[in-house]
Amino acid sequence: MNLAKIWEDPNIHQLISISLQEDIGGGDHSSLASIPKNTKGSANMLFKEDAIVAGLPLAKIIFHKIDPTLIVMEQVKEGDFVKKGTTALNVIGNAVSILSGERLVLNFIQRLSGIASISKKYADLAKPYNVIILDTRKTTPGLRLLEKYAVKTGGCDNHRTGLYDMIMLKDNHVDFCGGITNAIERTHKYLSEHNVNLKIEVETRNLKEVEEACKIGGIHRIMLDNFSPNDIKLALKIIDNRFETEASGGINIDNIIPYLETGVNYISIGALTHSVKSADISLKTEIEK
Repeated sequence: MNLAKIWEDPNIHQLISISLQEDIGGGDHSSLASIPKNTKGSANMLFKEDAIVAGLPLAKIIFHKIDPTLIVMEQVKEGDFVKKGTTALNVIGNAVSILSGERLVLNFIQRLSGIASISKKYADLAKPYNVIILDTRKTTPGLRLLEKYAVKTGGCDNHRTGLYDMIMLKDNHVDFCGGITNAIERTHKYLSEHNVNLKIEVETRNLKEVEEACKIGGIHRIMLDNFSPNDIKLALKIIDNRFETEASGGINIDNIIPYLETGVNYISIGALTHSVKSADISLKTEIEK
């Protein structure tokens, strides 16, 4: 994923437009009803816990979609580690406009900063072992690009983006077509017939499947799904550096060290995105005097 280009992605701007419509609908009637039309004010985005900042450029995009006259100033950099009490951003201008964008800005940045923060913890643990931590497709529908962006901001890396950019022969594919050998052979035939060039990963559930995958070959990576650390070590001996290796299944922040010690190339962690706690952030407003 090209992080430098994500804020230019039309899908992200479409997502923001849909989200604004969902939240504002026919108008922010609470603000319109109670606040004089031309009231000016400011707001500070305050981090209420230590975190890695992610998604900050979204604030400017969202606020400017609501009101291009709003002045949005970042006080920290994307990817920075900030301490509790840090002001990350200021916005100045029409008070109704600020309040209309407040919740959406916070929802996005809280979510992405939570993902970046947990990703940083995993990345720091993995660094001494030269293991790359990957995310998965266990993302919030519609938010995948942003969530995978947050994973990279925190220092981990992305697995495939979707079903279209990598061949991933999982257990269900293998079972539906009658085994690993059949799955790989049919995949090569399909790629050749459709003139498609994609890397191939095959999921294995036991050492016998690892041996079969190695024997047939023609793949780039072998996933060791729900293997114990000891079984991963045995699998790595069978694979003998012929293919990339990835461990997955039930690995979390509390039990990851024995998996890191195996020497596997990658570890994929669904929890980076599917059960992360959002960072605690608020927007503190002040009327212009």
